[in-house]
Amino acid sequence: MSIISRLRCITLDVTGTLIAYKGELGDYYCMAAKAVGLPCPDYKRMHEGFKVAYTDMAKRYPCFGHSEKMSNIDWWRSCVKDSFVKAGYDYDDETFEKVFKRIYSTFGSSAPYTIFSDSQSFMRWAREKGLLVGLVSNAEYRYQDVILPSLGLNQGSEWDFGVLSGLVGVEKPNPKIYEIALEKAGNIAPCEALHIGDSFRKDYLPAKSVGMQALLLDRFKTPDAEAWRDSGAPVFPDLLAVQHWLTKEEEAAAGQ
Repeated sequence: MSIISRLRCITLDVTGTLIAYKGELGDYYCMAAKAVGLPCPDYKRMHEGFKVAYTDMAKRYPCFGHSEKMSNIDWWRSCVKDSFVKAGYDYDDETFEKVFKRIYSTFGSSAPYTIFSDSQSFMRWAREKGLLVGLVSNAEYRYQDVILPSLGLNQGSEWDFGVLSGLVGVEKPNPKIYEIALEKAGNIAPCEALHIGDSFRKDYLPAKSVGMQALLLDRFKTPDAEAWRDSGAPVFPDLLAVQHWLTKEEEAAAGQ
């Protein structure tokens, strides 16, 4: 029996699997600052400041403030403010608010993202095969409601359900987020689901730990991919290769 014939659902990570950031963080922070008449912040300092600020916010208010019932915009306002401060730019409140509104709007649109050429076709192929397609991502609601649709990935035509950390209050690598996905797929058995992602720690290991099948994408030729393979993880260069593998495997099983 082929793998695909045993499946009822495929879940996918989002960033690095279906879409990617384009440009640098500094590009968008610079554009926002210049739009209100400020000098362009230093890219390197801005990038480092954001990394520290984001990590701190994620520790203090995980899942974009879900358990504290913090609004999404307030979570990001605090994160972006701290990013600028840590980068050495302490704007007054009025100036910062003008900059922040532009940044928040930009990252809630398709502007900073690009979709991989095989994402839409793979998801449609999976649904045509009768499989449910779900999203499992450490992301906030705008990915599901705004960003993915603006990139051509729509609920009902490319995917069926989303499990986003900002909405469910659990984030990868906590295996519970995969259990929530199985529930949303109709309480299916873990072995009837395949998860595809790009992180050994956040995607492959926790999905396997709940009994799901899993594989990894190495779209950017990461040096870690060899270690993933050595650990037994199936690794593919892109979703097109995954589709070819599943199709070939299905054809081989049919010919037996």
